[in-house]
Amino acid sequence: MSGRRCTRCLLRQYDPQAYRETLQEHIDRIPPRDRADPAGYAARLETCQACDRLTRGACLACGCYVELRAASRRGRCPYGKW
Repeated sequence: MSGRRCTRCLLRQYDPQAYRETLQEHIDRIPPRDRADPAGYAARLETCQACDRLTRGACLACGCYVELRAASRRGRCPYGKW
């Protein structure tokens, strides 16, 4: 674990590279048996990209980071889209 945590930054403090690295670290920690299959993950992200509640990688409906939620087999869309 890198020790990095979300610091609730303002958009002017937002570091896209650090965001991607931290997000990937969290996804990598999901045990393989608990991960969504690659095709399902891609389909979930495609659905999220078409949703008007997606902003900067977060769901405005529930506050989750959609890539992290979509990576988990147990993850669910708050609107039941996947």
